Amino acid sequence: MIRRLTTSLLTIVALVSVANIVCHAQSLPPLTRHVREVTANGQARSVGRLPATQSMRLVLVLPHRNQAELNDFLKELYDPSSASYRQFLTVEEFTARFGPSQEDYASVIRFAKANGFRVVGTSRNRMNLDVTGSVASIEKALHVTMGVYQHPTENRRFYAPDREPTVDLPFQLWHIAGLDNYSIPRPALVRKDLRDLSVKSNATTGSGPGASFLGSDMRAAYYGGTLTGSGQSLGLFEFYGTDLADLDAYYTNIGQTLPITPTLLSTDGTSTSCVYPSCDDTEQTIDMTQALGMAPGLTSLVVYVGSTDPAIFNAMATASPLNAQLSSSWGWLPADPSTDDPYFEEFAAQGQNLF
Repeated sequence: MIRRLTTSLLTIVALVSVANIVCHAQSLPPLTRHVREVTANGQARSVGRLPATQSMRLVLVLPHRNQAELNDFLKELYDPSSASYRQFLTVEEFTARFGPSQEDYASVIRFAKANGFRVVGTSRNRMNLDVTGSVASIEKALHVTMGVYQHPTENRRFYAPDREPTVDLPFQLWHIAGLDNYSIPRPALVRKDLRDLSVKSNATTGSGPGASFLGSDMRAAYYGGTLTGSGQSLGLFEFYGTDLADLDAYYTNIGQTLPITPTLLSTDGTSTSCVYPSCDDTEQTIDMTQALGMAPGLTSLVVYVGSTDPAIFNAMATASPLNAQLSSSWGWLPADPSTDDPYFEEFAAQGQNLF
């Protein structure tokens, strides 16, 4: 009787141990890094935690399937001696060959819902799953603490996870976007202080007001005015919305006709209007005026607006129809430089050029 009881207890202990090992094995980190160096080494001082009830929006990114095959395909695709040269794929073809499986995508959806997240966006290439949830739900589901830190070089605070997130799935995610705001996207525009009398304009031969240079002047300088971008479509990457009245004012002031009206597209619920403090949409307007000035024959100009780079890039990769030309004039610092590689690979496979 004692031996039987002992055997039963050992069996129970063994089963519990196996269960614990299995559960632990299923808690996997994404394939990209999320923890900032300044938080890991203590350079950014901890000043507290995010409120547990605060709502956040995240993008759960799945990795490509058949990555080795994709690498080989891209080499052949851009080899002039290959029979596959420039045989670009459609979004549907890319998804079927290299996108996450339907089963894996469904698993991530179930994981999100089981952990209290609300699914607010899906993608047809099955790479992005947009969710919202409370900080408490995020901390529990991803096994992190969402801390608040003093930025080491800027006069502001930022939030970030204290460790690499892990998820209880049988496979690894690629990335989880939206977990920190350490790096605020900044436009490439550089403003000069016009009060400095030593600053003199070199724009003396342009055709615009005050002899300033216009987009059409740049086209004339490079192409003699013959190329117009006829039949082409362009997608612009923007972190904030814009006011198209500013674009209309530009064309009115230079005495030209607006070739086409841009389409403003929100990729993740971010407002396409100019609503942030002081509503400075100079960068966005310059992007549009230079694009239309260089290529007034564009068939379409789509302005993709979003709060994270994965949201914007994936919208560009899955648009219908696709924009063959893509452009970004914004800069930001991801925790992992490889974060956006899957989108760049899909662009390449689909014949989309990103500048």
